Amino acid sequence: MPIPLTIWCNTSLPPAATDRLRQGVADARLLFSKQQTYNLGVSPTDPLLEQADIAFGQPDADQVISVQRLKWIHLTTAGYTRYDHDNIRHALKARSATMTNSSTAYSEPCAQHALAFMLAAARRLPVAWINQRGAKGWPAEPIRAESFLLNGQTALIVGFGSIGRRLAELLAPFRMNLIAIRRKPRGDEPIPTRPDSDLAALLPTADHIVNILPASQQTEMFFNANRFRLFKPTSIFYNIGRGTTVDSYALWTMLETRKLFAAYLDVTNPEPLDPDHPLWTSPHCLITPHTAGGHNQEFQSLVDHFLDNLNRFRAGQSLLDQII
Repeated sequence: MPIPLTIWCNTSLPPAATDRLRQGVADARLLFSKQQTYNLGVSPTDPLLEQADIAFGQPDADQVISVQRLKWIHLTTAGYTRYDHDNIRHALKARSATMTNSSTAYSEPCAQHALAFMLAAARRLPVAWINQRGAKGWPAEPIRAESFLLNGQTALIVGFGSIGRRLAELLAPFRMNLIAIRRKPRGDEPIPTRPDSDLAALLPTADHIVNILPASQQTEMFFNANRFRLFKPTSIFYNIGRGTTVDSYALWTMLETRKLFAAYLDVTNPEPLDPDHPLWTSPHCLITPHTAGGHNQEFQSLVDHFLDNLNRFRAGQSLLDQII
């Protein structure tokens, strides 16, 4: 009789998602860490992890290296910065272990959030909201004059993974000129995709620049003063990637000097953003507090994605969202 798999989880799941996980792994041994954490939290070491074949959540990065029994780690986030190190990659590859993330589970909400940003910008919704909360006037003429259509405009999607692909699908009905930037285009992308070496030439042509870059040493402060200077004064910048990819002060300077029309940010640098940071009070900046991936079925989606991959793992098939 085969020995059942032992699955460790340290993500703080709501009851419905917990029940779904228990039912989905009924034939496995499920260990819940006593030190459960929110999705974006940093986890301490946990003795229970030593007993696990599979980790579902956010295990301690150093412990991932030392626990030889671990064969598969499935992260409950799309980001994986704390695990993106050569020592972890070498350790996992040496014992034929695998790491996956939850990019697929977050592609829909993040893409919809980016679309909401773009439509809000085009239809001047923040301007109307400011008026409603303040002067309560009836500035119909200027708002109508400033509103625009997305049709025919150019959107540059910087970072073209599962979120970027889904955003391109959502934008397709608007008949925009869509261009993607990724480090190494694969040739199977659904829209024209260029290497990041072409970014400087493309930035001056874009009406919308959507940043979906992950956090890494290569992307830290990627959007800095030099790159912002290449933007058209009428362009709009969106960040649903990671806050560390943007120089916040350089962004604020561009907004204040009106060399950039507007910025819509779901992530900031630092995060949380300091209450006295000038981006909060810039009339040309709208900030959501890292909520792009959130929705009322978020944790159920995470569990379903894990269970889908678990079936693949058991069948010896390729796993979704494999990063190591």
